[in-house]
Amino acid sequence: MIIEKINDFYLTKKEERERTHFYITDSGKCPRAVFFQFKKFPKKEDDPLFLRKMHQGDHVHMRTMGVLLSLGVVKAVEVEIPQQEIINGRADAILSINSEPYVLEIKSVNNYKFNNLSEPEEDHYKQIQLYMHYFKINKGIVLYENKDNQELKEFKIDYDPGLVEFVLYRMKELKKDIENNNLPKIPEQIMSGPESWRCSYCPYIESCLKESEKEGDFRNMERIKLILKER
Repeated sequence: MIIEKINDFYLTKKEERERTHFYITDSGKCPRAVFFQFKKFPKKEDDPLFLRKMHQGDHVHMRTMGVLLSLGVVKAVEVEIPQQEIINGRADAILSINSEPYVLEIKSVNNYKFNNLSEPEEDHYKQIQLYMHYFKINKGIVLYENKDNQELKEFKIDYDPGLVEFVLYRMKELKKDIENNNLPKIPEQIMSGPESWRCSYCPYIESCLKESEKEGDFRNMERIKLILKER
């Protein structure tokens, strides 16, 4: 009875806005999934458990920011990047440590991911690079909290202009694909490489299967059918 009410709370749908800009978090996503989102393709319904986990991440942010504010190292919180033509974004905070500015990103991950972190996840690395680029700050910190036991890890990041140039180029190319209704190909690192896990969690996987059937992309059709079978 109560569980149903809690689930209904999380599943209450907010009106989906028309998307005209990328978010900085799109920088690490599969370009085909971003295309599907812009074009409002059918997708898997949200899972209340997943939404509750995301909500827990919000509380991690609030608690951590409360501590940092008490320490007096926070210059700004939830900072919007300067207005851009194709991208929007908001960094968690800008800090001042030993009189040097840092962009801060706070992430919460499960125990397995936390224990295997020896460097920031690629998506998070791209995100903070873009924030450093737009704020013209050369240093950043990605702070991870283990959701299971509240352990912390931090990674200091230096600005990488070459990577930023590449990421922005890819996003501009994706914008052209969206404007021209040109469905992008799945990158090889997702198709069969280290990022193949993305397809298992993608809410657009069934739309991807239908589009692959239209394209006659038998390689992708077979792998998607296998993923769906294993779900």
